[in-house]
Amino acid sequence: MTTVRLFASTRKGLFVLESDPERDDWTVTPPALPGWEVSDVCVDDRGDEPRLFAAVGHFVYGSTIHRSDDGGETWTQVEGTPAYAADSGFELNRVWTVVPGRADEPETLYAGVDEAGLFVSRDGGDTWSAMEGLAAHETRPQWFPGNGGLCLHSILVHPTDPDRLWVGISAVGVLRTDDGGDTWTLCNDGLAVAAQDDDYPTLGSCVHRLALDPTDPDRLFQQNHMGVFRSTDGADAWERIDEGLPSQFGFPLVVDPHDPDTLFTFPVAGTEERMAIDGRPAVYRSRDAGDTWERRDDGLPTTSWVSVLRQAMAADALDPTGVYVGTTGGRLFHSADGGDTWATIDVDLPRVNSLTATVVE
Repeated sequence: MTTVRLFASTRKGLFVLESDPERDDWTVTPPALPGWEVSDVCVDDRGDEPRLFAAVGHFVYGSTIHRSDDGGETWTQVEGTPAYAADSGFELNRVWTVVPGRADEPETLYAGVDEAGLFVSRDGGDTWSAMEGLAAHETRPQWFPGNGGLCLHSILVHPTDPDRLWVGISAVGVLRTDDGGDTWTLCNDGLAVAAQDDDYPTLGSCVHRLALDPTDPDRLFQQNHMGVFRSTDGADAWERIDEGLPSQFGFPLVVDPHDPDTLFTFPVAGTEERMAIDGRPAVYRSRDAGDTWERRDDGLPTTSWVSVLRQAMAADALDPTGVYVGTTGGRLFHSADGGDTWATIDVDLPRVNSLTATVVE
């Protein structure tokens, strides 16, 4: 039996929602990890049995990673959780995200953190080490935080090249490694810069979310503080693709797993307001890789002053694609027809930090 499973990471725990492939009736579990703020959940299905990793934080106990081997019913804190060395000069304020490595490296995972850094595990999440090449980047003294902190929130893994990764850091920009993390190249050419640095003119682009074309790893997409952008050369250069959107500002960006020319984003009123434009939430969809955009709001509330955070939009692997949106007000919207129409899932949650959608056979 096919089950759609949606992991909603919230300020007050992790909620798991399930539905059949029609996606019109949902059940929701009581929260796992109650008392912890959950930033993100990674579903790692590369092994014989899927494993879950949750990036969590607590105002007393700090930030850590928890792991589940039974679909989220029980969780165990990873003892070797990411941590900076005492003499590094950096503080680990929050684990933002955990992502699996390539399919042929089933024990490799990556974690992005605030204060911005990238950690890697080569033993299935038991132990983690910082990628020192990024921590020691020549521009590091000039890095500065965005409104959400100096956070490494996006990690893209090249599907076949073991040496190539991309990361997105607010408010630094995009960096790429071509040698497995020893050295990193700043890849902000063509991006808007929030505050230009005299020594590094492209430094300081506030990337909000990165996405990779699953069929062409040279093509990337980005929702930035100052627009939506596309690269067709592995992030060497970027071009603006936000014509037709009501605002350049937004946080999430999702690529349809079946059609990488189809993109979804949720524009919001700019830097100060950070909520649905005119109180009328809408998902915008492009079917031509960002050349044009269309508003899709059929079924969404007609009045709602919410916002959507950078990791709070997801797509599933069914056909037609299911698309999911979680709001800062704790509401969940979903589309079972690739964004044509929308419905509200009947549950009120704490603020949604992240959504992860998966299909279980």
